[in-house]
Amino acid sequence: MGRGGVPHDRSGQLKQIESGLLPGEQIIAVYDAVGAGTGFIGLTNRRVIVQDTSFVGKRVAITSIPYAKISSVSVVSNKSWAGSFFSSGAIAIHVGTQLYEVEFRGEEKTHHVHNVITDLITR
Repeated sequence: MGRGGVPHDRSGQLKQIESGLLPGEQIIAVYDAVGAGTGFIGLTNRRVIVQDTSFVGKRVAITSIPYAKISSVSVVSNKSWAGSFFSSGAIAIHVGTQLYEVEFRGEEKTHHVHNVITDLITR
């Protein structure tokens, strides 16, 4: 938790999201990602913002995904259904034929991201 009550892991990532906000857009959370390719995920009241660091030549892409374009969100888990559903810390966001997978440190972040996206794509 940090500035303005916005849950986030790194202040630099929060500042990066803040610098690209549209008029009337509000940040819900910004979480650091683990694993190859993804730097962080930001959730606003209008879109999901994913930083992808997997481009050749140390290039970075910031991808904005409007909630209306998301067809589904999945919790990715190695656990059986009898296990803890949110224990893996990974989310998969389906946008048409594109899949964005983001892995987090901690199941609380996975649960929060899943619930926010699910709520905003079903409105």
